[in-house]
Amino acid sequence: MLRTKRLGPTQYVALGFMSVILIGSVLLALPIAHMPGTYVSYIDALFTSASAVTVTGLIAIETAEQFNAFGRLVIALLIQIGGLGVTSVGAIFILVMQRKFGVYHRLLLMEGLNFNSLSGVVRLVKSVLQLTLVIELVGMILSFFTFIQHYPFWEALGISAFHAIASFNNAGFDILGGGQNLIPYRHHYVLLLTTATLIGLGGIGFVTMLDIYHKRNFKKCSMNTKIVMVTTASLLIIGTILLKLSEGFSWFDAFFHSISARTAGFSTIPIDDFSQAGLLILMVLMFIGASPGSTGGGIKTTTLFTIIKTIKSFATNRPVTAFYRRIPAESIIKAFSVFLLAISVVFVGTFFILLIQPELSLQSILFEVIAATGTVGLSTGIIPSLNIANKLILCIIMFIGRLGPFSIACLWAYQTAAPRFNYPEEQITIG
Repeated sequence: MLRTKRLGPTQYVALGFMSVILIGSVLLALPIAHMPGTYVSYIDALFTSASAVTVTGLIAIETAEQFNAFGRLVIALLIQIGGLGVTSVGAIFILVMQRKFGVYHRLLLMEGLNFNSLSGVVRLVKSVLQLTLVIELVGMILSFFTFIQHYPFWEALGISAFHAIASFNNAGFDILGGGQNLIPYRHHYVLLLTTATLIGLGGIGFVTMLDIYHKRNFKKCSMNTKIVMVTTASLLIIGTILLKLSEGFSWFDAFFHSISARTAGFSTIPIDDFSQAGLLILMVLMFIGASPGSTGGGIKTTTLFTIIKTIKSFATNRPVTAFYRRIPAESIIKAFSVFLLAISVVFVGTFFILLIQPELSLQSILFEVIAATGTVGLSTGIIPSLNIANKLILCIIMFIGRLGPFSIACLWAYQTAAPRFNYPEEQITIG
């Protein structure tokens, strides 16, 4: 009999996401998912499925105008699976069937949730599910008070549920139609604050949320939680100030886009109204993204923090430390690797899209590629004009952005034997 090697955790997670995307594309391509009199090509169904599972929010066709209630339900489920993670959803089914978790299953959950310990990972999945349901339910109820003013009861309830799921999972899907996003609700502060809160909670990560809930004291939290909170707050404040200076929007508009651009993609102002400086700020925020173990993408807040701390330590000739703890060399190497790989994805993706369609604007394509890499739903609106090849390229970029460039690079590293010898070390000149 032929013996097959067991897939590694990263390979399993990647295969799981890919399978869900393909299943979702088939469902969304079926006529029963479309509005009467409309047609959705398979490439657009695939793009929508990839955008939903990778919790991005970029669209090739209008969600509200092309997909009926069944189609929107499929998209919402894909967003939820993508946000929780394929392995977490699989673990929930195992728990429902009351089966036991082996070491291999726990390794899969560690990879899917970006958790660093086998101990307590099953309890973490249960807590994640409970936390998600509670937060999304509260978000749905608060959003309903706004949408009921403009839609019939059941339609308002459906929009509220979809919006809560999309917001918490940092997937900026526009379900209102006409490319409106949240522009008609620019001054509905209850809805926007609810949306911003859901985005923020989903973006800091499940482990961080649970650590804060259990410790309830910043000093007692883990170093990872402290880094996430400090970096998140800093980016929110800096982003708000820079957007206010560059755009002249209200402080609230600047605040909302500062938090939404990090990985969600909801907008109360048309992207075309942003200045060149404002677009640059949005691209930087999208590239940085959310935090590890969250529903968002990007290089992550901890990566940015580690890079800044490392540069500072080299400049001052001191160890790389944070909150009276030393940051391991392995984390430093990984941080710079993630940064370099993400930059490479943006460059290569932009290059090939422009090579295939040279008539497109560099600025617009760069914006879309960074949005796809950071799994953000903000768009300049050029995606419907892309050809099949470029839509597929964006699908691949969204997939890489959701799993993380480093995870993609390590897909073939599992079970690879370590070298049995080391080469001699020699210094090289850097900088």
